[in-house]
Amino acid sequence: MTRFLIRRIVLGIVTLWVIITLVFILYYARPGVDPARELAGRAVTPQLLANLNKEYGFNLPVIVQYWNYLKRLVPWPGVFNLGISNNNRLPVTTIIAQAVPIDISLAVGSAVIWMILGISVGVLAARRPRSLWDRGATVFVLTGVSMPTFILGLLLLYVLYYLLTIHGIAIFPKPGSWTPFTQNPLEWAHDLILPWITLALITAATYSRLTRSSLLETLGEDYIRTARAKGLSERRVVYRHALRSSLTPIVTQFGIDLATVLGGAIITESIFGLPGLGLAVVQAIQVQNLPVVIGIVLVASFFVVAANIVVDALYAVLDPRVRVS
Repeated sequence: MTRFLIRRIVLGIVTLWVIITLVFILYYARPGVDPARELAGRAVTPQLLANLNKEYGFNLPVIVQYWNYLKRLVPWPGVFNLGISNNNRLPVTTIIAQAVPIDISLAVGSAVIWMILGISVGVLAARRPRSLWDRGATVFVLTGVSMPTFILGLLLLYVLYYLLTIHGIAIFPKPGSWTPFTQNPLEWAHDLILPWITLALITAATYSRLTRSSLLETLGEDYIRTARAKGLSERRVVYRHALRSSLTPIVTQFGIDLATVLGGAIITESIFGLPGLGLAVVQAIQVQNLPVVIGIVLVASFFVVAANIVVDALYAVLDPRVRVS
């Protein structure tokens, strides 16, 4: 188990290094590109270009620039440096540190809802194939997969916020509401309930489909028939034996979806006015704020790599055969 995890962590570090190197080549070492002018964005002045060339050492050989670039990305206090925002002259690390708690809050709350809802609907459909429950689950899946996020988000805002508010029923928060968890946990959950529902309903449909298909396949295995022949109850067979073996594709999808939300749920954050990584990168692209774009790309890449390592660890827990593969 330990050797398996070490291999996966080393592979994750190598993957992250490749991504960091590609970002350097794309933005700093691409032929015909002046990296100082790219970083300056729209506010180009000779003094700013001179300061950027001096700060980043763009007049040095490329290999020296690359080494200095890697040293700035060492995750250590006082060393980790993603540059300065062109827009407000704040360190990019400060902007990201302010936005990440919002994305973590979005990911945690919506993941709990979509996992519970998706797996529950999938198990119900698998236990009663071709029944009314199964057909209802199919409708749920098709609706969730085909419904664009911005349509569902706007519908929820119109029905649950706008219509209720103009009739004097102010239950749901207005767009842009955000309260840190450490300040008031109840207000934190209240402000995020509509974004959670939006992300969860769209995502839960995929988990329902995966759970149904995987569980139906597992229920046809020989060891499941043996468990039933021993006289075990159907509930025990499904939840203690079959469901655990069916979770592998669900865990894979969960790692991808969680990393995506952590890296910035762009549409959801834009609809509900949440100042997370998704909204920050959209605003940075609009004003050509390259340091912020690069910083968020690197942070999002880290979340994806970290999520894949966690998924590999869960594989080893769920399936002992993975540990010795």
